Amino acid sequence: MLRVYNTLSRTKEPFEPVHEGKVGIYLCGPTVYKPSHIGHMVGPVIFDAVKRYLAYSGYDVTLVVNVTDVDDKLIAESQRRGVPMAQLAAEMTTDYMNNLEALGVDAIDHFPRCTETMDEIIEFTRTLIEKGFAYEARGDVYFEVGKCPGYGKLSHRGIEATQGDGGGMAERKRAGADFALWKSAKPDEPSWPSPWGPGRPGWHIECSAMSRKLLGETFDVHGGGLDLMFPHHENEIAQSECCHGRPMARYWMHNGLMQAGSEVGKVGGRHTRAAEGDLASQEIGKISKSKGSEPFRDLLKQFSGETIRFFVLSTHYRRPIDFSEQRLREVETGMDTFHRFFKRFERVMGCNYYNIETPKRINEWDFPRDGHPFLLAVTKRSANFLSCMDDDFNTGGAIGELFELVRLLNKYVDDENLEEPENRTSDNLQKLRIGAKRLRELASTLGLFRNPPQESSGSGDDELTGKLMELLIELRAESRRKKDFATADQIRNRLTEIGVVLEDRPGGTDWSRK
Repeated sequence: MLRVYNTLSRTKEPFEPVHEGKVGIYLCGPTVYKPSHIGHMVGPVIFDAVKRYLAYSGYDVTLVVNVTDVDDKLIAESQRRGVPMAQLAAEMTTDYMNNLEALGVDAIDHFPRCTETMDEIIEFTRTLIEKGFAYEARGDVYFEVGKCPGYGKLSHRGIEATQGDGGGMAERKRAGADFALWKSAKPDEPSWPSPWGPGRPGWHIECSAMSRKLLGETFDVHGGGLDLMFPHHENEIAQSECCHGRPMARYWMHNGLMQAGSEVGKVGGRHTRAAEGDLASQEIGKISKSKGSEPFRDLLKQFSGETIRFFVLSTHYRRPIDFSEQRLREVETGMDTFHRFFKRFERVMGCNYYNIETPKRINEWDFPRDGHPFLLAVTKRSANFLSCMDDDFNTGGAIGELFELVRLLNKYVDDENLEEPENRTSDNLQKLRIGAKRLRELASTLGLFRNPPQESSGSGDDELTGKLMELLIELRAESRRKKDFATADQIRNRLTEIGVVLEDRPGGTDWSRK
């Protein structure tokens, strides 16, 4: 049974959707005022994988990620650059979408914009005023926190910890903890007409209005970074539950923050260390625009999107993710284990691994149960993978089981000596096909290894490199035939130093960039 850690209760709970067979997920997206950095990619990658696994488990899932395209930061940046806010937001939204595409994040169903939800935001605010939970003050509208029973139940922080809005707005509020639902327009700022005069929405009301519009008054999962738990998510709960008189979301899932730090653990290990780091400690190392992290599009010049996706999913979503280029290089090395097997599968089977058709749902498994040790071992690894995912979407543990499965497949090829054509039978090839199909099926639930790695562009330099590698491989083979092993080893070692891996196999030697 699937169990999910609920921040609201601080426990793992059985997953029981509001409506049987259907799941609605809302994830807080970016404020699009500067290019995205890697920290912005963590949530979308995680919840893209969560949706894939839930769909694989038989649920009809709707995933919503909002885009905040009107905000104080956006206005300030547009004024600094001397461009309209809408133009800046559109430019940065395009950057964000391009980055998601590179990561294989394509399971999101809706990207609502604040500027496209203005009517719903105004209506939501009007209802809160009518019910006595909000008040108007000289063109601003504030939520009166003191009238919200149970405020602080998500973050376990009370009203006294809430600062609310400062500056001139503080003079208009009844209490310091009250927060803005609607902000009156300042000169030369974008604004929209409202019953309280021209203005724009506060941050928190945007998500309440967008989630209700697309998922209803109560939905299943609300996600976001740990840093959003207070005050953003706490205020969302307050205004939504006071407006509707019912819970906003059944489960609150908060992912750890991306940090510039030390290594997390060895790629390919079956287990990852226990959750650690509260919000305060994670905030110290948090990667953010203000700390000068590089635009994500620049990182994509060094690493593939799939490498970065694999890196994010290698850690349990509730833990902080320690980012470093060294760690990404280690992930690349770990992924090579899979890529080498995919090539090996093609050599042995004569068909492309990426063309294997797999079941889309877990109940469509067509696994023979003939008691063969290899197939039993594949079944065990598959069950372990599912157990990891059913335990609060433990993608790190699940990836560890994928490593064990690919090792099992390679061992079967070695034990049966399937690189030699004369050893291939219909029976052992069928077993290998079954195991490879299971690997592809499970990896796909994480959005991994769905497509071949991007090939080189075929430029003249790439063609020359290929020919030079063929020459070096021939020279090394000739040295080995002459029993000049020192020269053969020197060629391999020098190639390794510059990032080229040689793989000897029956019938020849393959090479790949490390």
